[in-house]
Amino acid sequence: MRYRLLLIIINASWLATAGGCATVPRDPVALATYKANDDPLEPLNRKTFAFNQGVDRLVLKPLAKGYVRAIPSKARNGISHFMSNLDEPVVLVNNILQGKFARAGTTAGRFVLNSTLGVLGVMDFAGRHGLNRQIGDFGQTLYVWGVAAGPYLVVPVFGPTCPRDGIGSGVDIFLDPFLYLARRTKYRTAIDFTRLLVTGIDERARNLDVLDELQRESLDFYAAMRSLYRQNRIAELHNGVAPAPQKLDDLYGDPGQ
Repeated sequence: MRYRLLLIIINASWLATAGGCATVPRDPVALATYKANDDPLEPLNRKTFAFNQGVDRLVLKPLAKGYVRAIPSKARNGISHFMSNLDEPVVLVNNILQGKFARAGTTAGRFVLNSTLGVLGVMDFAGRHGLNRQIGDFGQTLYVWGVAAGPYLVVPVFGPTCPRDGIGSGVDIFLDPFLYLARRTKYRTAIDFTRLLVTGIDERARNLDVLDELQRESLDFYAAMRSLYRQNRIAELHNGVAPAPQKLDDLYGDPGQ
């Protein structure tokens, strides 16, 4: 269910963009800011962002707070490790597709060790012994292959992304072996929904204080979240290593390059 929903939402968002483009300014300073933001769909994105904030305020944030109150910290860490371990096969495939075979070996080792000695991933046994979690998704793979990011995009419920990462998310879904395992059971819809819900609640719970503080300190929360997303994504694209400074004439290019 979550797989069809993600693809439908992304497609529907793009169909709606025809009337949601910002007007390109003529003033040189305003034009420079417009290019730097790389957000031509800003009017539509702001509406979607407001919708997502309503969903967060009414549903996701209360669930995350209840999750924190009801479940001890160590148990939440175990849940987070377990959910991350389910993603390791997708990370492994993308490490290989990117030609990062040392990282692929680390990811494979992590999955085997954590799935066995780590009790199905509840404990990060591999991380405690020097095998740190690697980054790998198909959006990153497309970046390595030279595909441009495209404009900033806010997707209903799922939040900020870009066309490259939106496509990547769809491909990652079909690279996930647990999708096919779930299909073999009569509870596949419940399994898909539970995995999506628990992942979302756990991630929101781990960012309760950070997002609250960011919202309090921001004059424009939308712009602050856009900046935060890009900083995090650039770090992911470079596997946590800061990229080299851009030349002046490249400042308005793909921020992932």
